[in-house]
Amino acid sequence: MQMLRRTVLAAILAAAPGLAARAQTEITIQHPLPTANSHYGAGAMAFKETLEKLSNGKYHVTIQRNDNEREMIESVQIGTLDFTITSTGPVGNFVPEVRAVDVPFLFRDYAHARGALDSKVGQDILAKFPSKGLIGVIWMENGFRHLTNSRHEVHNPADVKGLKVRTMENQVHMRAFSTLGALPTPMAFSELIPALQQGTVDGQENPIPVIVANNIDQVQKFLTLTGHVYSPALLIGSPALWGRLSDADKAMFVQAATAARDANRAKVTADEQNGVAELRRRGMDVTTKVNTEEFQKALAPAFAQYEKDLDANTLRRLRDWKPAQ
Repeated sequence: MQMLRRTVLAAILAAAPGLAARAQTEITIQHPLPTANSHYGAGAMAFKETLEKLSNGKYHVTIQRNDNEREMIESVQIGTLDFTITSTGPVGNFVPEVRAVDVPFLFRDYAHARGALDSKVGQDILAKFPSKGLIGVIWMENGFRHLTNSRHEVHNPADVKGLKVRTMENQVHMRAFSTLGALPTPMAFSELIPALQQGTVDGQENPIPVIVANNIDQVQKFLTLTGHVYSPALLIGSPALWGRLSDADKAMFVQAATAARDANRAKVTADEQNGVAELRRRGMDVTTKVNTEEFQKALAPAFAQYEKDLDANTLRRLRDWKPAQ
């Protein structure tokens, strides 16, 4: 009998790790950049570490890379993926109200952009997500976007004319470049590097952290710090998962999302401070002085159309946001 007890106890102990694993809930988060040394990777890792710690291991987070942002959003929508960190570019095709944040020269600087999106106006946009089968958890960021190309330096709007520029699948961005006389070519980020290598497009536009993390300097010679649009990102969750969470667990996920946002923004800030020098070191020709006023004047027809096509009130609230006194 004593031997039988020892045998049963040994079997229970041997099975314990498996039982614990089954009790643990797996959460998958995908994003389109390298996990190591990217601002999305920093955010995803902070989300993972914070949620696993807060939940005492109840939740285990797996981070995966997926270069197709539209595919990730669709997977979250149908519940086959729990979370994605994605640029806003393709999100406007699912939640049209998001397109307002992609208007060129809308935000003055990082403090303005971050403050406005974290304020009620940004939260009001996130409130539109559930009706589209998505949960807009929190605003993150890519940073201010800049133009690169393989043909020549860009100093003013005339230098952009005729350039074939890869853009996100985003009507707001495409209108801006077509207004400048460029030939916007929308394509998924996963197609970008081959398109640049093969000369399908002459250039592309992305924030410094994206340019650095993806070694775009290897396929582009000229970088111009146009800062033409602030590029937010989003942590988007699946309603299928969110609906199963208790209020206490939702609070943990929101806390993890806040940690992800803060780590993401800190990495963007660091990359902005160091990235231009790094790209110069890698051999890029960097133009820092741009006539922003000329670009804004050249985009006047696009601005007029944005006021018609987008929610003018949301645009005004974002543009006019100021810190509370």
